[in-house]
Amino acid sequence: MPRFRTLGGLFDLDGLQEAIADNESKMADPDFWNNQEEAQKVINENNELKNKYDNFNQLEEAIEDLEVLLEMVQEEDDDELVSELSEKFELAQKKMQEYQLSLLLNGKYDKDNAILELHPGAGGTESQDWGSMLLRMYTRWAEQHGFSVETDDYQAGDEAGIKSVTLTISGHNAYGYLRSEKGVHRLVRISPFDSAGRRHTSFCSVNVMPELDDDVEVDLRPEDIKMEVFRSSGAGGQHINKTSSAVRLIHIPTGIVVSSQAQRSQFQNRATAEKMLRSKLYQMELEEQEKKRAAIQGEQLDIGWGSQIRSYVFHPYSMVKDHRTNYETGNISSVMDGDLDGFINAYLQWNLKKENPR
Repeated sequence: MPRFRTLGGLFDLDGLQEAIADNESKMADPDFWNNQEEAQKVINENNELKNKYDNFNQLEEAIEDLEVLLEMVQEEDDDELVSELSEKFELAQKKMQEYQLSLLLNGKYDKDNAILELHPGAGGTESQDWGSMLLRMYTRWAEQHGFSVETDDYQAGDEAGIKSVTLTISGHNAYGYLRSEKGVHRLVRISPFDSAGRRHTSFCSVNVMPELDDDVEVDLRPEDIKMEVFRSSGAGGQHINKTSSAVRLIHIPTGIVVSSQAQRSQFQNRATAEKMLRSKLYQMELEEQEKKRAAIQGEQLDIGWGSQIRSYVFHPYSMVKDHRTNYETGNISSVMDGDLDGFINAYLQWNLKKENPR
Protein backbone atom coordinates (compact mmCIF):
# COMPACT_ATOMS: atom_id res chain seq x y z
CA MET A 1 0.00 0.00 0.00
CA PRO A 2 1.46 3.43 -0.91
CA ARG A 3 2.95 5.67 1.74
CA PHE A 4 0.25 8.25 1.04
CA ARG A 5 -2.33 5.91 2.56
CA THR A 6 -0.73 6.48 5.97
CA LEU A 7 -2.27 9.94 5.89
CA GLY A 8 -5.61 8.18 6.24
CA GLY A 9 -5.15 8.23 10.02
CA LEU A 10 -5.01 12.00 9.98
CA PHE A 11 -8.01 12.26 7.70
CA ASP A 12 -9.99 9.47 9.47
CA LEU A 13 -10.89 7.78 6.19
CA ASP A 14 -12.78 4.99 7.97
CA GLY A 15 -14.85 7.54 9.86
CA LEU A 16 -15.58 9.32 6.58
CA GLN A 17 -16.82 6.10 4.98
CA GLU A 18 -19.00 5.34 8.02
CA ALA A 19 -20.55 8.82 7.95
CA ILE A 20 -21.33 8.49 4.22
CA ALA A 21 -22.89 5.04 4.76
CA ASP A 22 -24.94 6.39 7.69
CA ASN A 23 -26.28 9.29 5.60
CA GLU A 24 -27.11 7.00 2.68
CA SER A 25 -29.02 4.75 5.08
CA LYS A 26 -31.06 7.77 6.23
CA MET A 27 -31.71 8.76 2.59
CA ALA A 28 -33.06 5.26 1.84
CA ASP A 29 -35.67 5.55 4.62
CA PRO A 30 -39.23 5.89 3.19
CA ASP A 31 -39.91 8.79 5.61
CA PHE A 32 -36.74 10.68 4.60
CA TRP A 33 -38.59 13.45 2.71
CA ASN A 34 -41.20 14.07 5.43
CA ASN A 35 -39.06 17.00 6.58
CA GLN A 36 -37.71 18.48 3.35
CA GLU A 37 -35.46 21.03 5.06
CA GLU A 38 -33.72 18.38 7.19
CA ALA A 39 -33.53 16.02 4.21
CA GLN A 40 -31.75 18.66 2.14
CA LYS A 41 -29.24 19.21 4.96
CA VAL A 42 -28.42 15.49 5.02
CA ILE A 43 -27.98 15.45 1.23
CA ASN A 44 -25.71 18.53 1.32
CA GLU A 45 -23.63 17.07 4.15
CA ASN A 46 -23.27 13.76 2.33
CA ASN A 47 -22.19 15.48 -0.88
CA GLU A 48 -19.49 17.31 1.08
CA LEU A 49 -18.27 14.08 2.68
CA LYS A 50 -18.23 12.22 -0.65
CA ASN A 51 -16.36 15.10 -2.26
CA LYS A 52 -13.71 14.95 0.49
CA TYR A 53 -13.46 11.16 0.13
CA ASP A 54 -13.16 11.35 -3.69
CA ASN A 55 -10.50 14.06 -3.44
CA PHE A 56 -8.44 11.88 -1.11
CA ASN A 57 -8.62 8.93 -3.49
CA GLN A 58 -7.69 11.12 -6.46
CA LEU A 59 -4.64 12.36 -4.55
CA GLU A 60 -3.67 8.81 -3.68
CA GLU A 61 -3.86 7.83 -7.37
CA ALA A 62 -1.78 10.88 -8.34
CA ILE A 63 0.93 9.85 -5.84
CA GLU A 64 0.93 6.29 -7.20
CA ASP A 65 1.34 7.64 -10.76
CA LEU A 66 4.26 9.77 -9.60
CA GLU A 67 5.97 6.77 -8.01
CA VAL A 68 5.64 4.79 -11.26
CA LEU A 69 6.95 7.73 -13.32
CA LEU A 70 9.89 8.20 -10.94
CA GLU A 71 10.90 4.54 -11.36
CA MET A 72 10.71 4.91 -15.15
CA VAL A 73 12.88 8.05 -15.08
CA GLN A 74 15.47 6.31 -12.90
CA GLU A 75 15.59 3.40 -15.33
CA GLU A 76 15.43 5.20 -18.69
CA ASP A 77 16.69 8.77 -18.02
CA ASP A 78 14.37 10.13 -20.75
CA ASP A 79 13.97 13.95 -21.04
CA GLU A 80 10.28 13.69 -21.94
CA LEU A 81 9.61 11.50 -18.91
CA VAL A 82 11.51 13.95 -16.68
CA SER A 83 9.38 16.81 -18.03
CA GLU A 84 6.17 14.81 -17.46
CA LEU A 85 7.27 13.92 -13.92
CA SER A 86 7.99 17.55 -13.11
CA GLU A 87 4.63 18.68 -14.49
CA LYS A 88 2.63 16.02 -12.64
CA PHE A 89 4.55 16.63 -9.42
CA GLU A 90 3.66 20.33 -9.45
CA LEU A 91 0.01 19.49 -10.12
CA ALA A 92 -0.11 16.89 -7.34
CA GLN A 93 1.61 19.29 -4.94
CA LYS A 94 -0.98 21.97 -5.66
CA LYS A 95 -3.85 19.51 -5.15
CA MET A 96 -2.28 18.33 -1.89
CA GLN A 97 -2.02 21.91 -0.60
CA GLU A 98 -5.66 22.60 -1.52
CA TYR A 99 -6.78 19.41 0.20
CA GLN A 100 -4.76 20.10 3.35
CA LEU A 101 -6.24 23.60 3.38
CA SER A 102 -9.79 22.24 3.20
CA LEU A 103 -9.07 19.91 6.16
CA LEU A 104 -8.31 22.94 8.36
CA LEU A 105 -11.82 24.28 7.77
CA ASN A 106 -13.62 22.62 10.65
CA GLY A 107 -15.36 25.60 12.25
CA LYS A 108 -19.11 25.59 12.81
CA TYR A 109 -19.82 27.99 9.93
CA ASP A 110 -16.73 27.44 7.75
CA LYS A 111 -18.74 25.66 5.07
CA ASP A 112 -21.18 28.59 4.69
CA ASN A 113 -21.33 31.50 2.27
CA ALA A 114 -19.52 34.67 3.34
CA ILE A 115 -20.71 38.25 3.69
CA LEU A 116 -17.73 40.54 3.12
CA GLU A 117 -17.74 44.28 3.83
CA LEU A 118 -15.15 46.85 2.76
CA HIS A 119 -14.92 50.19 4.60
CA PRO A 120 -12.08 52.54 3.55
CA GLY A 121 -10.61 54.64 6.34
CA ALA A 122 -10.06 58.39 6.48
CA GLY A 123 -8.06 59.80 3.57
CA GLY A 124 -10.63 60.61 0.91
CA THR A 125 -9.94 59.54 -2.65
CA GLU A 126 -6.69 57.76 -1.82
CA SER A 127 -8.24 55.35 0.71
CA GLN A 128 -11.42 54.97 -1.37
CA ASP A 129 -9.28 53.87 -4.32
CA TRP A 130 -7.55 51.38 -2.01
CA GLY A 131 -11.01 50.02 -1.17
CA SER A 132 -11.75 49.44 -4.86
CA MET A 133 -8.39 47.66 -5.28
CA LEU A 134 -9.32 45.25 -2.48
CA LEU A 135 -12.78 44.79 -4.02
CA ARG A 136 -11.12 43.70 -7.26
CA MET A 137 -8.71 41.42 -5.36
CA TYR A 138 -11.47 39.56 -3.52
CA THR A 139 -13.65 39.34 -6.62
CA ARG A 140 -10.73 37.81 -8.57
CA TRP A 141 -9.99 35.38 -5.73
CA ALA A 142 -13.65 34.26 -5.60
CA GLU A 143 -13.84 33.78 -9.38
CA GLN A 144 -10.63 31.72 -9.37
CA HIS A 145 -12.19 29.38 -6.78
CA GLY A 146 -15.49 29.00 -8.58
CA PHE A 147 -17.46 31.09 -6.06
CA SER A 148 -20.26 33.41 -7.13
CA VAL A 149 -20.15 37.07 -6.09
CA GLU A 150 -23.22 39.23 -5.54
CA THR A 151 -22.98 42.93 -4.69
CA ASP A 152 -25.52 43.64 -1.94
CA ASP A 153 -24.55 47.27 -1.41
CA TYR A 154 -22.23 49.61 -3.34
CA GLN A 155 -21.47 53.19 -2.27
CA ALA A 156 -19.23 54.88 -4.83
CA GLY A 157 -16.37 57.19 -3.85
CA ASP A 158 -16.55 60.93 -4.47
CA GLU A 159 -13.95 60.95 -7.28
CA ALA A 160 -12.73 57.36 -7.51
CA GLY A 161 -13.01 54.08 -5.65
CA ILE A 162 -15.65 53.20 -3.07
CA LYS A 163 -17.04 54.52 0.20
CA SER A 164 -18.25 51.05 1.17
CA VAL A 165 -19.21 47.74 -0.45
CA THR A 166 -20.98 44.64 0.83
CA LEU A 167 -20.62 41.37 -1.07
CA THR A 168 -22.12 37.91 -0.63
CA ILE A 169 -19.58 35.32 -1.78
CA SER A 170 -21.34 31.99 -2.26
CA GLY A 171 -19.78 28.55 -2.41
CA HIS A 172 -18.68 25.67 -0.19
CA ASN A 173 -16.21 26.86 2.50
CA ALA A 174 -16.35 30.51 1.38
CA TYR A 175 -16.55 31.78 4.96
CA GLY A 176 -13.92 29.30 6.17
CA TYR A 177 -11.40 30.69 3.71
CA LEU A 178 -12.33 34.37 3.99
CA ARG A 179 -12.52 34.67 7.77
CA SER A 180 -8.73 35.09 7.64
CA GLU A 181 -9.25 38.46 5.93
CA LYS A 182 -11.08 40.20 8.77
CA GLY A 183 -9.21 43.25 10.02
CA VAL A 184 -7.49 46.39 8.74
CA HIS A 185 -5.48 46.25 5.51
CA ARG A 186 -2.76 48.90 5.04
CA LEU A 187 -1.45 50.24 1.72
CA VAL A 188 1.81 52.16 1.19
CA ARG A 189 2.43 53.60 -2.29
CA ILE A 190 3.20 56.69 -4.36
CA SER A 191 -0.27 58.17 -4.74
CA PRO A 192 -1.55 58.56 -8.32
CA PHE A 193 -3.77 61.34 -6.95
CA ASP A 194 -0.89 63.41 -5.56
CA SER A 195 0.66 65.73 -8.16
CA ALA A 196 3.78 66.00 -6.01
CA GLY A 197 4.29 62.23 -6.21
CA ARG A 198 4.49 61.73 -2.46
CA ARG A 199 4.19 58.44 -0.63
CA HIS A 200 0.83 57.84 1.07
CA THR A 201 -0.44 55.32 3.60
CA SER A 202 -4.09 54.23 3.35
CA PHE A 203 -6.26 51.90 5.38
CA CYS A 204 -9.35 49.82 4.65
CA SER A 205 -11.20 47.65 7.15
CA VAL A 206 -12.54 44.30 5.99
CA ASN A 207 -15.33 42.56 7.89
CA VAL A 208 -16.30 38.97 7.14
CA MET A 209 -19.35 37.13 8.51
CA PRO A 210 -21.01 33.81 7.70
CA GLU A 211 -24.34 33.95 5.90
CA LEU A 212 -26.54 32.29 8.50
CA ASP A 213 -29.18 29.64 7.85
CA ASP A 214 -32.70 30.38 9.04
CA ASP A 215 -32.34 27.73 11.75
CA VAL A 216 -29.69 29.80 13.57
CA GLU A 217 -31.55 31.67 16.30
CA VAL A 218 -30.95 35.44 16.42
CA ASP A 219 -33.12 37.73 18.55
CA LEU A 220 -34.36 40.11 15.85
CA ARG A 221 -37.59 41.79 16.95
CA PRO A 222 -39.58 43.93 14.46
CA GLU A 223 -39.97 46.72 17.01
CA ASP A 224 -36.15 47.02 17.24
CA ILE A 225 -35.76 47.71 13.51
CA LYS A 226 -36.19 51.05 11.78
CA MET A 227 -36.44 50.86 7.98
CA GLU A 228 -35.56 53.65 5.55
CA VAL A 229 -36.08 53.54 1.78
CA PHE A 230 -33.73 55.46 -0.52
CA ARG A 231 -32.65 55.66 -4.13
CA SER A 232 -29.64 53.60 -5.21
CA SER A 233 -26.65 55.87 -5.50
CA GLY A 234 -23.76 53.73 -6.67
CA ALA A 235 -21.77 54.43 -9.80
CA GLY A 236 -21.35 51.79 -12.48
CA GLY A 237 -24.33 49.89 -13.79
CA GLN A 238 -22.53 46.58 -13.42
CA HIS A 239 -22.57 46.90 -9.65
CA ILE A 240 -26.17 47.60 -8.70
CA ASN A 241 -29.67 47.93 -9.98
CA LYS A 242 -30.50 51.67 -9.95
CA THR A 243 -34.04 51.87 -8.58
CA SER A 244 -35.75 53.72 -5.75
CA SER A 245 -36.24 50.50 -3.81
CA ALA A 246 -32.99 50.45 -1.82
CA VAL A 247 -33.44 49.63 1.87
CA ARG A 248 -31.53 50.70 4.98
CA LEU A 249 -32.19 48.94 8.29
CA ILE A 250 -31.19 50.45 11.63
CA HIS A 251 -31.07 48.16 14.64
CA ILE A 252 -32.09 50.56 17.42
CA PRO A 253 -30.63 48.70 20.49
CA THR A 254 -27.13 48.36 18.97
CA GLY A 255 -27.00 51.14 16.38
CA ILE A 256 -25.97 48.68 13.65
CA VAL A 257 -26.86 49.95 10.16
CA VAL A 258 -27.08 47.76 7.04
CA SER A 259 -28.13 48.60 3.49
CA SER A 260 -29.11 46.66 0.40
CA GLN A 261 -29.69 48.09 -3.07
CA ALA A 262 -28.76 45.21 -5.36
CA GLN A 263 -32.21 43.68 -5.77
CA ARG A 264 -35.05 44.88 -7.98
CA SER A 265 -37.73 45.16 -5.33
CA GLN A 266 -37.99 46.75 -1.91
CA PHE A 267 -39.13 43.39 -0.51
CA GLN A 268 -36.03 41.59 -1.83
CA ASN A 269 -33.70 44.33 -0.57
CA ARG A 270 -35.28 44.18 2.88
CA ALA A 271 -34.78 40.39 2.96
CA THR A 272 -31.10 40.83 1.98
CA ALA A 273 -30.61 43.58 4.58
CA GLU A 274 -32.22 41.42 7.29
CA LYS A 275 -29.86 38.58 6.37
CA MET A 276 -26.89 40.93 6.82
CA LEU A 277 -28.26 42.27 10.11
CA ARG A 278 -28.77 38.76 11.52
CA SER A 279 -25.16 37.90 10.67
CA LYS A 280 -23.87 41.10 12.30
CA LEU A 281 -25.86 40.55 15.50
CA TYR A 282 -24.73 36.93 15.73
CA GLN A 283 -21.11 37.96 15.16
CA MET A 284 -21.43 40.57 17.93
CA GLU A 285 -22.78 37.92 20.29
CA LEU A 286 -19.90 35.53 19.51
CA GLU A 287 -17.32 38.30 20.04
CA GLU A 288 -18.85 39.11 23.45
CA GLN A 289 -18.67 35.43 24.43
CA GLU A 290 -15.03 35.28 23.33
CA LYS A 291 -14.18 38.38 25.38
CA LYS A 292 -15.77 36.83 28.48
CA ARG A 293 -13.93 33.54 27.93
CA ALA A 294 -10.62 35.39 27.49
CA ALA A 295 -11.22 37.47 30.64
CA ILE A 296 -11.87 34.32 32.68
CA GLN A 297 -8.69 32.69 31.33
CA GLY A 298 -6.65 35.88 31.71
CA GLU A 299 -5.85 36.21 28.01
CA GLN A 300 -5.13 39.44 26.17
CA LEU A 301 -7.21 39.33 22.97
CA ASP A 302 -6.36 41.19 19.78
CA ILE A 303 -9.25 43.33 18.66
CA GLY A 304 -9.88 41.57 15.36
CA TRP A 305 -12.15 44.26 13.94
CA GLY A 306 -9.78 47.14 14.64
CA SER A 307 -6.41 45.44 14.29
CA GLN A 308 -4.05 45.94 11.38
CA ILE A 309 -3.54 42.48 9.95
CA ARG A 310 -1.70 42.99 6.66
CA SER A 311 0.48 45.53 4.87
CA TYR A 312 0.74 45.97 1.10
CA VAL A 313 3.86 47.98 0.28
CA PHE A 314 4.27 49.19 -3.31
CA HIS A 315 7.04 51.72 -2.54
CA PRO A 316 9.99 51.91 -1.80
CA TYR A 317 9.96 48.10 -2.26
CA SER A 318 7.33 45.48 -3.15
CA MET A 319 6.01 43.30 -0.35
CA VAL A 320 2.79 42.00 1.14
CA LYS A 321 3.13 40.83 4.75
CA ASP A 322 0.63 39.38 7.20
CA HIS A 323 1.39 40.66 10.70
CA ARG A 324 -0.23 37.71 12.48
CA THR A 325 1.53 34.86 10.71
CA ASN A 326 4.57 36.72 9.29
CA TYR A 327 3.80 35.13 5.90
CA GLU A 328 5.01 37.45 3.13
CA THR A 329 5.62 37.65 -0.61
CA GLY A 330 7.27 40.11 -2.96
CA ASN A 331 4.89 39.26 -5.81
CA ILE A 332 2.43 42.04 -5.02
CA SER A 333 0.81 42.07 -8.48
CA SER A 334 -0.13 38.39 -8.10
CA VAL A 335 -1.72 39.08 -4.71
CA MET A 336 -3.73 42.00 -6.09
CA ASP A 337 -4.91 39.64 -8.86
CA GLY A 338 -6.42 37.37 -6.20
CA ASP A 339 -3.58 35.02 -5.25
CA LEU A 340 -4.41 34.85 -1.53
CA ASP A 341 -4.17 31.12 -0.84
CA GLY A 342 -0.69 31.37 0.72
CA PHE A 343 -1.97 33.94 3.23
CA ILE A 344 -5.15 31.96 3.93
CA ASN A 345 -3.22 28.71 4.47
CA ALA A 346 -0.70 30.42 6.77
CA TYR A 347 -3.54 31.94 8.80
CA LEU A 348 -5.39 28.64 9.19
CA GLN A 349 -2.18 26.88 10.30
CA TRP A 350 -1.39 29.74 12.71
CA ASN A 351 -4.93 29.72 14.10
CA LEU A 352 -4.81 25.95 14.58
CA LYS A 353 -1.59 26.24 16.62
CA LYS A 354 -3.08 29.10 18.65
CA GLU A 355 -6.18 27.03 19.48
CA ASN A 356 -4.12 23.90 20.24
CA PRO A 357 -0.87 25.05 21.90
CA ARG A 358 1.57 22.31 22.80
